[in-house]
Amino acid sequence: MSNPPNIQAELAKERNRAAAERTLMAWIRTCLALISFGFGIESIVTAIRDLQIDETINPIRFSRILGLAFVALGTYAMIMAVIQHQQELRRLQRNEIYIYKSRPSLGVIVAIALGCIGIYAFIGILLRAIFQ
Repeated sequence: MSNPPNIQAELAKERNRAAAERTLMAWIRTCLALISFGFGIESIVTAIRDLQIDETINPIRFSRILGLAFVALGTYAMIMAVIQHQQELRRLQRNEIYIYKSRPSLGVIVAIALGCIGIYAFIGILLRAIFQ
């Protein structure tokens, strides 16, 4: 005869599952904002290029790269958030003692990438201001 499930352990698993769902939803919102921001930058650059009459003015390649970087970062973060979410759900489904295991933080990775994009944007804007 098997032991009845420990109600406290099962409720703790359900709370952890709900927390994992909330975390995934927060990442989805963050990624959607990054992708939208990148798409917005790209759309503005395309509109400016389409309205450009004087062919001697160099189109803004910097802004296009910046927009694509935001879209790429948002897409990468979305994929990694889903993978981490699935791993967490699998860990919760196992009927073993739950032991915390440290793993790389997706938030830190995204923060570092955003910092790199920010540095790239700062240098690009600075160089454009100096050389124009």
